[in-house]
Amino acid sequence: MRRAVIGIIGNSFLINDEYPAQGAGEMNAQAVADVAQALPLIVPADPEMVCIETLMNTCDGFLFTGGRPNVHPEEYGEPPTEAHGAFDRARDRVTLPLIRACVARGQPIFGICRGFQEVNVAMGGTLYPEIRDLPGRENHRMPPDGTLEEKFALRHKVTFSKDGPFTKLLGEQEVLTNTLHGQGIKDPGPRVVIDGHAPDGTPEAIYIADAPGFTLSVQWHPEWKAGQDPVSRPLFEAFGAACHAWSGAALSKAG
Repeated sequence: MRRAVIGIIGNSFLINDEYPAQGAGEMNAQAVADVAQALPLIVPADPEMVCIETLMNTCDGFLFTGGRPNVHPEEYGEPPTEAHGAFDRARDRVTLPLIRACVARGQPIFGICRGFQEVNVAMGGTLYPEIRDLPGRENHRMPPDGTLEEKFALRHKVTFSKDGPFTKLLGEQEVLTNTLHGQGIKDPGPRVVIDGHAPDGTPEAIYIADAPGFTLSVQWHPEWKAGQDPVSRPLFEAFGAACHAWSGAALSKAG
């Protein structure tokens, strides 16, 4: 039986501070392979290397990963400032149109951290450059020191709407998650539904209203120990099921 193919959006970086590379975290690929039960395919986030239409015809769904560079504020009509940090304009030019095309087509997408923010921006929303600078908000950034276990440790609760898709999927209205982000949603896009919040009011879980396919996205990092975590596993299982359903439908049409 053919496994669904999930495109994992990569990030550009330098090996040894000089050799340009495109890649994605191994834990993302592991979550796709082991929990979503799909074939992980790392996608270079550069429009010079990929074609949106070909990507959509090759992959059954897409995982929009986290990454250090932020979405450029010009994508949501604001000027860049020092607080906005580093950018990756090439990734913006791949992810934003890809998200819009997938939502329109009903092709499954799952956004994580920067990917969560990309989904909001792609659908017409805006972002705060630095959550911890807002009155009443906490520091949601990754701890600067410590082991990976300490950096990805569960740090705050997320509360979902009572009858929303996250509560239905997870069987709980309140869960505990990690937090490793600086930016966050300011204004949700017209169809972006905020379905979960951190205790300080920061949006943590969204979906796209009236979308024909899977569009759940989260601000935290469920790829960390996805096979063991009771919150992460159902998310990747549901995403994988949606991608397998898309793959089966595509094969039926081809046949």
